[in-house]
Amino acid sequence: MKAESRLVLASGSPRRREMLEGLGVPFTVRPVDIDETPRTGELPEPYVWRLAESKARAGRTDEREIVLAADTIVALGDELLGKPSDEADARRMLRQLSAREHQVLTGVAVWNGASDRPRVAVEQTTVRFAPLTEAEIEWYAASGEPLDKAGAYAIQGLGALFVERLEGNYSNVVGLPLPLTYRLLGEAGFSLTASQT
Repeated sequence: MKAESRLVLASGSPRRREMLEGLGVPFTVRPVDIDETPRTGELPEPYVWRLAESKARAGRTDEREIVLAADTIVALGDELLGKPSDEADARRMLRQLSAREHQVLTGVAVWNGASDRPRVAVEQTTVRFAPLTEAEIEWYAASGEPLDKAGAYAIQGLGALFVERLEGNYSNVVGLPLPLTYRLLGEAGFSLTASQT
């Protein structure tokens, strides 16, 4: 892609913004508002794929742009655990995660605006939680950290205290799998190295 192309992050997530900033990549933040309600019977992987693609499409305004969008969900089997609606919902999710393995899935979509459709892929990481006491659940829910996080925890914050084991990519659990994102950006014609020269 030509040098005048611009990278757009179609997300209001402060975590995704911080991760891109950490790479030293120049980009514009353009949050999008789409309906994230799961469809009846929708499984975790098709769900994050669909939302990432929808966000990329919603974020595109100029064919000269490269639009990056992502969506992360926590899955217990086929059950989707999104962001809790309130503290009580966060406590409910944490009880479900206690002493169990779950999967974190992130759909990543990158759209070179000059092409007819986004490139989309899904990263999956398995996380095992320690057994949580009611006191720990109450304390963590009351901290406020879980309230805007899929699955009601942040591995990069206090939630790390409860993660016993992780199989897969760590940055995926934070909300943006960087190796996958790097590959998709390259396939879409956006070079991280060229963007910084």
